[in-house]
Amino acid sequence: MKHSLIICSLAFFSFFSCKNQQNNEDIVKKDFDFAASQLAYAMTEVDKALAEDTTAARKMLVSPRTIGPDGKLRLVASHDWCSGFFPGSLWYMYEYTKDKKWEDAARKYTDPLEREKTNGGTHDMGFKVYCSFGNGYRLTNDEAYKNIMLESAYTLITRYKPNAKIIRSWDHGKDKWQCPVIIDNMMNLELLFWAFKESKDSTFYNIAVNHAHTTIKNHFREDYGTYHVIDYDTITGEVLHRNTHQGYAHESTWARGEAWAIYGYTMCYRETKLPEFLEQAKHVANFIFTNANLPEDLIPYWDYNAPEIPNEPRDVSAATVTASALYELSTYDTENAVKYKKWADTILENLSKNYIAKQGGDRGFLLLHSVGSKPSNSEVDVPLSYADYYFLEALLRKQILEQTGKLF
Repeated sequence: MKHSLIICSLAFFSFFSCKNQQNNEDIVKKDFDFAASQLAYAMTEVDKALAEDTTAARKMLVSPRTIGPDGKLRLVASHDWCSGFFPGSLWYMYEYTKDKKWEDAARKYTDPLEREKTNGGTHDMGFKVYCSFGNGYRLTNDEAYKNIMLESAYTLITRYKPNAKIIRSWDHGKDKWQCPVIIDNMMNLELLFWAFKESKDSTFYNIAVNHAHTTIKNHFREDYGTYHVIDYDTITGEVLHRNTHQGYAHESTWARGEAWAIYGYTMCYRETKLPEFLEQAKHVANFIFTNANLPEDLIPYWDYNAPEIPNEPRDVSAATVTASALYELSTYDTENAVKYKKWADTILENLSKNYIAKQGGDRGFLLLHSVGSKPSNSEVDVPLSYADYYFLEALLRKQILEQTGKLF
């Protein structure tokens, strides 16, 4: 009798395990099928917007970023920090489908960004180049893409300030800051780690590690909430100011900044295996998921300290970045792996149910309800290209992890 119960129990759990895996596969397929339809529609919307634009700037516009207050598709030039996300989304479609039409589309939107490889006036090289050319090179081994990325990495390290051991973020705001560094900059280190592996030039590795260490030292409060902007004296390395620009207040925690942090330090651990980076990612995860102001559906408000919670806008982009990071983090922190994957699954399920764009509408975006900069009343409660990009990345990571048990 006891033997029979054990067999029945094993059969029961096996059934539900298989059923759960099938449901997970269905979620990924459903959302990628939707994405295929939307991205195809988005490309027609881009063509339409370019045909209607008679300005000289039209020739520089390359990628959709959001929908403007007038309801029109907002396109950006290659120098915009968001220019790499739409081609990156197309590369993810190619990765999922293996259909050459998506490779062709991705190349069409990627190639105009080549001019950015020598643009030393921005720290956003990773966002622009790694999300576009980086995915393209990973999937095609196109040597031209490799060379563009290496030149981009060399351009990026010209912004390194050795006395402060950081990469300068912005050149604007000189009336407020001497050398501002934003938490977002953690995301651009992935390009430098890649360049180190490809070139064997340790300069890339050392700069990336120094920047990550300095950011741990100065960007985080005792509870592991992040400051958005740290201002440095480039001679002494001293911190001059701790501010926010897109969050609610200087001492509040901006939701997307926290998402950049968990993603950035998880990636840094992958590339270095330095334990302090894994610990930092774990601390940030704990901040997010024990925060009293995190909603039940795990889609955060735009700032964890926004004054009108629960009547504040959500930031879907912060949720997608976090979900993608959690899948990777689960492969390193095995003690908490089940918890991380459950959080990530819950985020994706709720996004798919309640934050999805209208099929054949919303100018071809995938997700609604993201926030760019509420203090500036800019891009509040709108679709954003980077929310879509990290949504597709998270879905791919979910599928790969469930099929293979690893990501990298």
